[in-house]
Amino acid sequence: MTEDYNANLPQAVSREELRHLVQMQLQALLEQQNFQGAKALLVPVQPVDIAEAIEGLPEAMQAIAFRLLSKDEAIEVYEYLDPVIQQKLIEEFKHQDVLDIVDKMSPDDRARLFDELPAKIVRRLLTQLSPEERQATSLLLGYKPDTAGRIMTPEYISLKEGMTVAQALERIRSVANVTETIYYLYVSDAARRLVGILSLRDLVTAQPHQTIGEVMTRDVVYVYTETDQEEVARIIKDYDFLAVPVVDAERRLVGIVTVDDVIDILEQETTEDIYTLGGVQSGGGNYFQTNLFTVARKRVVWLFVLLITNTATAVVIQNEEEVLEQVVALAAFIPLLIDTGGNVGSQSSTVVIRGLSTNEVQPNKFLRVISRETLAGVVLGVMLAVVVTVWAYFLQGNLAVAIAVGVSLFAIAILASFAGSALPFLFRSLKLDPALMSAPFITTAVDVLGVLIYLWTARLILGL
Repeated sequence: MTEDYNANLPQAVSREELRHLVQMQLQALLEQQNFQGAKALLVPVQPVDIAEAIEGLPEAMQAIAFRLLSKDEAIEVYEYLDPVIQQKLIEEFKHQDVLDIVDKMSPDDRARLFDELPAKIVRRLLTQLSPEERQATSLLLGYKPDTAGRIMTPEYISLKEGMTVAQALERIRSVANVTETIYYLYVSDAARRLVGILSLRDLVTAQPHQTIGEVMTRDVVYVYTETDQEEVARIIKDYDFLAVPVVDAERRLVGIVTVDDVIDILEQETTEDIYTLGGVQSGGGNYFQTNLFTVARKRVVWLFVLLITNTATAVVIQNEEEVLEQVVALAAFIPLLIDTGGNVGSQSSTVVIRGLSTNEVQPNKFLRVISRETLAGVVLGVMLAVVVTVWAYFLQGNLAVAIAVGVSLFAIAILASFAGSALPFLFRSLKLDPALMSAPFITTAVDVLGVLIYLWTARLILGL
């Protein structure tokens, strides 16, 4: 079956197409209850591709497909699965099946899984782990979420300065199969304090009789257990590391964070930022694997906030009702003005929030950034005002109304750019998430103040 499947694959097939082919073939075999064929199909497939295929199956088939895997395969595949599916599989399996898989997971992946599971299940699983794995997992769970301590793995290779190169190579051979990576080797003293680092290349190119102290680098870049995971990711990216060591307050080596974990962090943080910019609460896991009631709950919160705050716009319009009654044509341009202002504000807030998250924008340079964005608002306002004035005159044939619309849009563009660039800095200084807080406040500021500017401008130009 496996040979037939591979023979039918195109000569040049993308990884995405391969995953789709595996998923479709796997589903067809399971529907036919051809379990031997399904098992043979998965033999040559990489664990990450198997995980993708299982996630694409109907829910009823996911546990069946997972059970076809050997124990070693199942452990690898399980680590790649979405947390929502991991939890479903735990509920499907017998207790001992779950325990065997969880016990063999790497400590950092296990801690990440436990973060997603209900506390009752976590407590039960922890008590059943082997003493060594329970200690390693409890250590990671003892650190704050989203810190280096929480995402690190204690599976690393530590050497001593007095070791010879030959002794170090022998130690690597003995522990390589139980460590996360062997490409970076960390040197600690008798008190486990980090004193140096060397790469596997440095080690194999050194003379066998040389000591580790002679070939190691003493200038080590490291992070503390309390360092935020975003900062950890930034350090690995900036220095092009494969891993970075983690030390405690006394500079004792306690673990490492590897580049594969950093990729997951960057994806997670980017997803959270995009969700919060859209006013959606991020709750971890795959958004499209979440049930509809949870989806609605995550999205409704900020919709209620915006609904309530936007009533202020209705109050402003009600108070200026006499202006609109005298020149009804003014009402037609209110949506155009506030929507355009909202778009301008969103553009400014997006570039500032992204700059803050990537450290391209320093918080102490806020005046420079706000000034730049406000000037951009002036330029945008001039261009938009010219176009909308001509368009408004074409639609209404009233020059005074067209000028009022154009002048108002110019002022609103400046206001929106200022608010969009200033509010992220304000909320960051208040220890609030700029991405989460900026959108509703920008919308409110542009809507309420934009309508006020428009109607006051109309009063002035039209002499009302």
